Amino acid sequence: MADHPFRIRPGTRRHRRYLLLAAAAALFTSGAAYVVTDATPSFAATTANVWLTTPDQSNKLTQKTAVSFGTGGSGQVITVNPNVTYQSMVGFGASMTDASASNIWNSSARTSIMNNLFGSGGIGVSWLRQPIGTSDFSVQFYSLDDGAADPNLTRFSVARDQSYIIPLLQQAKSLNPQLSVMGSPWSAPGWMKTSGNMVGGSLIGGDENVFAGYLTKFVQAYQAAGIPISYLTVANEPQYSPAAYPGMLMSASQESTIINDLKPKLTSAGLTTKILVLDHNWDLISYAEQVLAATGSNADGVAWHHYGGNVSAQTTVHNAYPSKEVLFTEGSNTSGNNFGNIITGQGGGTAINTVRNWSRTVTFWNLALNPSGGPVIGNGCACTGLVTVNGGTVTYNAEYYVMGHFSKFVKPGAVRIDSNVSGNVNNVAFKNPDGSIVLVAVNLAGSAQNISVSYGGASFGYSMPAGAMATFTWPGGTVTPTSPPPTTGGPGSGTGAITGYGGKCVDVAGANPANGTPIQLYTCNGTGAQQWTAGSDGTLRALGKCMDVTSAGTANGTKVQLYDCNATNAQRWTRSGTQLINAGSGRCLDATGPSSADGTRLQIWDCTGAANQQWNLPS
Repeated sequence: MADHPFRIRPGTRRHRRYLLLAAAAALFTSGAAYVVTDATPSFAATTANVWLTTPDQSNKLTQKTAVSFGTGGSGQVITVNPNVTYQSMVGFGASMTDASASNIWNSSARTSIMNNLFGSGGIGVSWLRQPIGTSDFSVQFYSLDDGAADPNLTRFSVARDQSYIIPLLQQAKSLNPQLSVMGSPWSAPGWMKTSGNMVGGSLIGGDENVFAGYLTKFVQAYQAAGIPISYLTVANEPQYSPAAYPGMLMSASQESTIINDLKPKLTSAGLTTKILVLDHNWDLISYAEQVLAATGSNADGVAWHHYGGNVSAQTTVHNAYPSKEVLFTEGSNTSGNNFGNIITGQGGGTAINTVRNWSRTVTFWNLALNPSGGPVIGNGCACTGLVTVNGGTVTYNAEYYVMGHFSKFVKPGAVRIDSNVSGNVNNVAFKNPDGSIVLVAVNLAGSAQNISVSYGGASFGYSMPAGAMATFTWPGGTVTPTSPPPTTGGPGSGTGAITGYGGKCVDVAGANPANGTPIQLYTCNGTGAQQWTAGSDGTLRALGKCMDVTSAGTANGTKVQLYDCNATNAQRWTRSGTQLINAGSGRCLDATGPSSADGTRLQIWDCTGAANQQWNLPS
């Protein structure tokens, strides 16, 4: 099957290709999954809830009659397996651009728009990508430090954002406290550019450290306003130079320099914001890998757009750098596509396929545009938002319902679980922190398709209308919830036991204080070998020594031991929810196997959010 013939922003770099079901085996799950257990899940669900959206708009995220689990069903078999897990999810959403914020702020329907976007009674958008200063979708071009050269950033200000962007973000955060926000600059202020202008040119060589300071001030200002910035990129689409709106060409070498300047600034300011490289298209694998190689632990992941290349790029880079996160950070649509095209393209193509290729986010472009697709300056894109705002009249577009099939049901901290694709119904499945299961499916065929969904030894059947999108939810039974990602910091403070998989304690084997003694799981016994002190320096100490990654290794499976404290990253641990992430490798403390048997060695492994990576620390 050929790529869906969608084209975005004619005349610019944003030529859009929807990846549908053809070559699914090549595109989906080509990276290794983390196998949690071979046990069959135990669950007591008798029915699954169903929400449906159809191309004729007779159903728009409409709840249908629940379907019963049993032994029935025919057609394409979709087997959902919660025992095989992939990445944890950060969120689903779009961008509160200056244009979007202006449209919403000035609408008499502002309250209902915000409730329908972010509230639990709406679609519960849980992720926003914010331009730092202007983008093309703005009322006017501006930076956060306009005017003459200001290398000390004395004029830096978010005053313009405080007029309506920040108040709307604060409202969004109050409606959905689990909302995460990232920041991306389209351009540095003109005085930092070779063009002397926000349009065209590149960052002046030697100004990398000043620009890193500019980005740090943005994070500080937004955090002070109650909007923590979870992720940051240093340039939107660094390999594209728009002719009529702000942009900034940036080499991989210069991006690396900025990131290596930026991370220490964020850290010294007490900020835990993660840095993503690239923020551009799937056809720029080499660029992403060059920056990752040059930045080491200063970069936390890769941000991807869908305007060129193939979604499998996400898996390619994930396999090369498995400790780095994958986030899909922009994918727009145009008004030339009808309601049904958007369901199959943005839903059955972009959203499902990016997640099946390791993305922790799905990000459409503008939240809200006017009937002319604006305000916009210098870009001929006939783009559409999740909603169209015409004064007090609001239209909820196909993108709104497509996003809602994910954001309303898949909560931050959910883990993608295994589901197979063997026919015309593309799909992806998740396990929520509360243990509930979510399956999102899109029928890419031009006729109705029967599916049989299998889970835990039972199944249900459903007939998917042509081109339809459905979300199925059901209780997952006895599972260990996955911790949400937003809280990060050192391992904590206090002294006591660290408990983990199977309720066992983290233990120094044989209570032996010698260097190199294995650290293991063992039945809790209250001895000194299980008394750990979480230090303010990021260490975990027992018997007068530190928890240490053997030989400062960074590979999956490197074992953890007791060793003299030496202030290296091999002994520094960061808490993310109930996960412990090693500073030297970016990987999580993990019980091998997974097993909870006495004597099970602890190791570092890719962070999966699985139960054998969850730790309760002393308070």
